[in-house]
Amino acid sequence: MARGAWAEWNRVLYGVADRTLRQAVAFVESRQPSVEVTPVLSEGAPAAVLRAEARDAALVVVGSRHLSRRHELFNPASVALSLTAHAPCPVVVAREPEHVTQEHPYFVVGVDGSPQSAAAVDTAFEEAALRRAQLRALHVWHSPFLGAPDEHTAMRECRRVLSETVAGREATYPDVELHHEVVRGHPVQALTDASEHSLGLVVGTRGRGGFTGMLLGSVTQGVLHHARCPVISVPV
Repeated sequence: MARGAWAEWNRVLYGVADRTLRQAVAFVESRQPSVEVTPVLSEGAPAAVLRAEARDAALVVVGSRHLSRRHELFNPASVALSLTAHAPCPVVVAREPEHVTQEHPYFVVGVDGSPQSAAAVDTAFEEAALRRAQLRALHVWHSPFLGAPDEHTAMRECRRVLSETVAGREATYPDVELHHEVVRGHPVQALTDASEHSLGLVVGTRGRGGFTGMLLGSVTQGVLHHARCPVISVPV
Protein backbone atom coordinates (compact mmCIF):
# COMPACT_ATOMS: atom_id res chain seq x y z
CA MET A 1 0.00 0.00 0.00
CA ALA A 2 1.35 3.48 -0.93
CA ARG A 3 2.40 5.79 1.91
CA GLY A 4 -0.40 8.27 1.16
CA ALA A 5 -3.05 5.55 1.10
CA TRP A 6 -1.69 4.10 4.35
CA ALA A 7 -1.84 7.51 6.03
CA GLU A 8 -5.43 7.98 4.86
CA TRP A 9 -6.34 4.50 6.14
CA ASN A 10 -4.87 5.33 9.56
CA ARG A 11 -6.73 8.64 9.61
CA VAL A 12 -10.04 6.90 8.91
CA LEU A 13 -9.40 4.23 11.53
CA TYR A 14 -8.49 6.86 14.11
CA GLY A 15 -11.68 8.77 13.36
CA VAL A 16 -13.84 5.67 13.77
CA ALA A 17 -12.09 4.73 17.02
CA ASP A 18 -12.36 8.25 18.42
CA ARG A 19 -16.06 8.42 17.58
CA THR A 20 -16.70 5.02 19.16
CA LEU A 21 -14.84 6.04 22.30
CA ARG A 22 -16.79 9.30 22.62
CA GLN A 23 -20.06 7.42 22.20
CA ALA A 24 -19.05 4.98 24.93
CA VAL A 25 -18.18 7.82 27.30
CA ALA A 26 -21.50 9.54 26.60
CA PHE A 27 -23.36 6.29 27.25
CA VAL A 28 -21.66 5.76 30.61
CA GLU A 29 -22.21 9.36 31.68
CA SER A 30 -25.91 9.11 30.77
CA ARG A 31 -26.28 5.96 32.89
CA GLN A 32 -23.95 6.80 35.78
CA PRO A 33 -23.36 10.58 35.90
CA SER A 34 -21.49 10.34 39.19
CA VAL A 35 -18.79 8.07 37.72
CA GLU A 36 -15.66 9.84 36.52
CA VAL A 37 -14.75 8.61 33.02
CA THR A 38 -11.29 9.02 31.47
CA PRO A 39 -11.20 8.18 27.76
CA VAL A 40 -7.94 6.73 26.43
CA LEU A 41 -7.38 5.99 22.75
CA SER A 42 -4.48 3.53 22.44
CA GLU A 43 -2.80 1.90 19.48
CA GLY A 44 -1.84 -1.77 19.51
CA ALA A 45 -3.23 -5.28 19.89
CA PRO A 46 -6.36 -4.99 22.08
CA ALA A 47 -5.45 -7.85 24.42
CA ALA A 48 -1.91 -6.55 24.97
CA VAL A 49 -3.09 -2.98 25.60
CA LEU A 50 -5.76 -4.09 28.04
CA ARG A 51 -3.35 -6.39 29.88
CA ALA A 52 -1.01 -3.44 30.36
CA GLU A 53 -3.85 -1.28 31.67
CA ALA A 54 -4.93 -4.10 34.00
CA ARG A 55 -1.72 -3.85 36.03
CA ASP A 56 -3.18 -0.99 38.06
CA ALA A 57 -6.86 -1.85 37.67
CA ALA A 58 -9.32 -3.31 40.14
CA LEU A 59 -11.39 -4.82 37.32
CA VAL A 60 -11.37 -5.18 33.53
CA VAL A 61 -14.66 -5.45 31.61
CA VAL A 62 -15.01 -6.70 28.03
CA GLY A 63 -17.91 -7.78 25.86
CA SER A 64 -18.72 -11.33 24.78
CA ARG A 65 -19.58 -10.83 21.10
CA HIS A 66 -16.60 -12.86 19.87
CA LEU A 67 -17.24 -15.81 22.20
CA SER A 68 -20.24 -17.03 20.25
CA ARG A 69 -18.13 -18.95 17.74
CA ARG A 70 -16.23 -22.05 18.68
CA HIS A 71 -13.08 -21.24 16.69
CA GLU A 72 -12.86 -17.83 18.37
CA LEU A 73 -13.26 -19.34 21.82
CA PHE A 74 -10.14 -21.46 21.40
CA ASN A 75 -8.20 -18.87 19.41
CA PRO A 76 -5.26 -17.56 21.50
CA ALA A 77 -5.82 -14.14 19.92
CA SER A 78 -9.25 -13.82 21.56
CA VAL A 79 -9.27 -10.66 23.70
CA ALA A 80 -11.51 -12.09 26.42
CA LEU A 81 -9.60 -15.37 26.69
CA SER A 82 -6.23 -13.67 26.73
CA LEU A 83 -7.29 -11.28 29.47
CA THR A 84 -8.92 -14.02 31.51
CA ALA A 85 -5.74 -16.08 31.33
CA HIS A 86 -3.20 -13.34 32.00
CA ALA A 87 -4.74 -10.27 33.64
CA PRO A 88 -3.57 -9.67 37.24
CA CYS A 89 -7.05 -8.52 38.30
CA PRO A 90 -10.57 -9.96 37.93
CA VAL A 91 -11.99 -9.85 34.40
CA VAL A 92 -15.70 -9.48 33.64
CA VAL A 93 -16.94 -10.90 30.34
CA ALA A 94 -20.32 -9.24 29.81
CA ARG A 95 -23.08 -11.12 28.08
CA GLU A 96 -25.80 -9.95 25.71
CA PRO A 97 -27.97 -7.04 26.95
CA GLU A 98 -31.18 -9.10 26.89
CA HIS A 99 -30.04 -11.19 29.87
CA VAL A 100 -32.89 -11.33 32.44
CA THR A 101 -32.31 -11.67 36.18
CA GLN A 102 -34.70 -12.83 38.86
CA GLU A 103 -36.68 -10.55 41.19
CA HIS A 104 -34.40 -11.49 44.07
CA PRO A 105 -30.95 -10.92 42.54
CA TYR A 106 -28.14 -13.36 43.21
CA PHE A 107 -24.62 -14.30 42.18
CA VAL A 108 -23.29 -17.82 41.61
CA VAL A 109 -19.75 -18.83 42.57
CA GLY A 110 -18.10 -22.10 41.61
CA VAL A 111 -16.25 -23.84 44.44
CA ASP A 112 -13.90 -26.82 44.03
CA GLY A 113 -11.59 -26.46 47.03
CA SER A 114 -8.70 -24.95 45.07
CA PRO A 115 -6.98 -21.66 46.02
CA GLN A 116 -8.47 -20.17 42.87
CA SER A 117 -12.02 -20.93 43.95
CA ALA A 118 -11.31 -19.46 47.40
CA ALA A 119 -10.28 -16.21 45.70
CA ALA A 120 -13.45 -16.41 43.61
CA VAL A 121 -15.53 -16.74 46.79
CA ASP A 122 -13.99 -13.55 48.19
CA THR A 123 -14.87 -11.64 45.02
CA ALA A 124 -18.36 -13.15 44.90
CA PHE A 125 -19.12 -11.99 48.44
CA GLU A 126 -17.87 -8.49 47.60
CA GLU A 127 -20.02 -8.29 44.48
CA ALA A 128 -23.10 -9.64 46.26
CA ALA A 129 -22.68 -7.15 49.10
CA LEU A 130 -22.28 -4.21 46.71
CA ARG A 131 -25.48 -5.13 44.88
CA ARG A 132 -27.47 -6.34 47.90
CA ALA A 133 -27.79 -9.73 46.27
CA GLN A 134 -27.87 -13.30 47.50
CA LEU A 135 -25.01 -15.71 46.83
CA ARG A 136 -25.23 -19.31 45.68
CA ALA A 137 -22.01 -21.21 46.35
CA LEU A 138 -22.02 -24.27 44.09
CA HIS A 139 -19.84 -27.37 44.33
CA VAL A 140 -20.26 -29.88 41.50
CA TRP A 141 -19.32 -33.51 41.91
CA HIS A 142 -18.30 -35.02 38.60
CA SER A 143 -17.73 -38.76 38.96
CA PRO A 144 -14.37 -39.84 37.46
CA PHE A 145 -14.29 -42.61 34.88
CA LEU A 146 -12.09 -44.85 37.01
CA GLY A 147 -11.84 -45.32 40.74
CA ALA A 148 -15.13 -43.56 41.47
CA PRO A 149 -15.75 -43.36 45.23
CA ASP A 150 -18.99 -44.21 46.92
CA GLU A 151 -21.45 -41.47 45.97
CA HIS A 152 -22.59 -40.87 49.53
CA THR A 153 -18.98 -40.49 50.69
CA ALA A 154 -18.15 -38.25 47.73
CA MET A 155 -21.10 -35.96 48.33
CA ARG A 156 -20.25 -35.70 52.01
CA GLU A 157 -16.69 -34.70 51.10
CA CYS A 158 -18.03 -32.12 48.65
CA ARG A 159 -20.17 -30.57 51.37
CA ARG A 160 -17.15 -30.43 53.68
CA VAL A 161 -15.01 -28.73 51.03
CA LEU A 162 -17.78 -26.27 50.23
CA SER A 163 -18.39 -25.36 53.88
CA GLU A 164 -14.69 -24.91 54.60
CA THR A 165 -14.12 -22.77 51.51
CA VAL A 166 -16.88 -20.27 52.31
CA ALA A 167 -16.30 -20.30 56.08
CA GLY A 168 -15.64 -16.95 57.72
CA ARG A 169 -17.04 -14.70 55.00
CA GLU A 170 -20.54 -14.46 56.45
CA ALA A 171 -19.20 -12.56 59.46
CA THR A 172 -17.56 -10.03 57.15
CA TYR A 173 -20.62 -9.77 54.92
CA PRO A 174 -23.59 -10.27 57.28
CA ASP A 175 -26.09 -8.83 54.80
CA VAL A 176 -25.30 -11.43 52.11
CA GLU A 177 -27.70 -14.37 52.21
CA LEU A 178 -25.60 -17.46 51.42
CA HIS A 179 -26.89 -20.72 49.96
CA HIS A 180 -24.70 -23.85 49.84
CA GLU A 181 -25.42 -26.21 46.96
CA VAL A 182 -23.79 -29.53 46.07
CA VAL A 183 -24.95 -31.07 42.81
CA ARG A 184 -23.90 -33.99 40.66
CA GLY A 185 -23.05 -33.49 37.00
CA HIS A 186 -20.56 -31.80 34.74
CA PRO A 187 -19.22 -28.54 36.26
CA VAL A 188 -19.70 -26.50 33.07
CA GLN A 189 -23.29 -27.61 32.61
CA ALA A 190 -24.19 -27.22 36.29
CA LEU A 191 -22.69 -23.74 36.55
CA THR A 192 -24.28 -22.71 33.25
CA ASP A 193 -27.70 -23.84 34.43
CA ALA A 194 -27.30 -22.07 37.77
CA SER A 195 -26.24 -18.84 36.07
CA GLU A 196 -29.28 -18.53 33.81
CA HIS A 197 -30.94 -15.70 35.78
CA SER A 198 -28.06 -14.56 37.97
CA LEU A 199 -26.32 -11.18 38.07
CA GLY A 200 -23.01 -12.93 37.49
CA LEU A 201 -21.07 -16.18 37.65
CA VAL A 202 -17.76 -16.02 39.53
CA VAL A 203 -15.02 -18.58 38.87
CA GLY A 204 -11.29 -18.92 39.45
CA THR A 205 -9.02 -18.80 36.43
CA ARG A 206 -7.58 -22.19 37.26
CA GLY A 207 -9.36 -24.85 39.29
CA ARG A 208 -8.85 -28.58 39.64
CA GLY A 209 -10.65 -29.22 36.36
CA GLY A 210 -7.93 -27.79 34.11
CA PHE A 211 -5.75 -29.74 31.70
CA THR A 212 -1.98 -29.25 31.49
CA GLY A 213 -0.99 -27.07 28.55
CA MET A 214 -4.35 -25.37 28.10
CA LEU A 215 -4.60 -21.60 28.23
CA LEU A 216 -7.26 -21.80 30.93
CA GLY A 217 -8.87 -24.49 33.03
CA SER A 218 -11.46 -26.43 31.06
CA VAL A 219 -14.29 -25.32 33.35
CA THR A 220 -13.40 -21.64 32.98
CA GLN A 221 -13.26 -21.96 29.20
CA GLY A 222 -16.56 -23.79 29.19
CA VAL A 223 -18.49 -21.24 31.23
CA LEU A 224 -17.04 -18.36 29.20
CA HIS A 225 -18.64 -19.94 26.17
CA HIS A 226 -21.92 -21.18 27.66
CA ALA A 227 -22.87 -19.05 30.70
CA ARG A 228 -26.02 -16.98 30.33
CA CYS A 229 -24.85 -14.07 32.45
CA PRO A 230 -21.67 -12.00 32.96
CA VAL A 231 -18.71 -14.19 33.93
CA ILE A 232 -16.22 -12.84 36.47
CA SER A 233 -12.91 -14.70 36.40
CA VAL A 234 -10.64 -14.22 39.40
CA PRO A 235 -6.87 -14.86 39.45
CA VAL A 236 -4.98 -15.77 42.60
